[in-house]
Amino acid sequence: MSTPPLRALVNLPRSIARGDVVEVRATLGHPNESGHRRGSGGEMLPRSIVRRVEARLDGVLVFAADLHAAIAANPYVAFRLRAVASGSLVVNWRGDDGLTHSETVPFVVS
Repeated sequence: MSTPPLRALVNLPRSIARGDVVEVRATLGHPNESGHRRGSGGEMLPRSIVRRVEARLDGVLVFAADLHAAIAANPYVAFRLRAVASGSLVVNWRGDDGLTHSETVPFVVS
């Protein structure tokens, strides 16, 4: 069985001025199966959850969160970031069974 490609969204405000505190919103399309449910045939569904989310602005860690089994499908995180300079914002998701996904968005400060 092949795994469908993951879909992630990272949203920033349309305009960012130097010194602004902006909200970064990110979500990953992932089922986040807890490992405690049974499938239609009665078998236990294997656990598959997103365990860690990190955001780096030009390589500098600006946000990190460890997630646990109680997180719902399609995990969503939001955090605030002070705009000092432009750069590339990279959000990384890691999870069970070797799950890794990364999204890069331009962080443009005017």
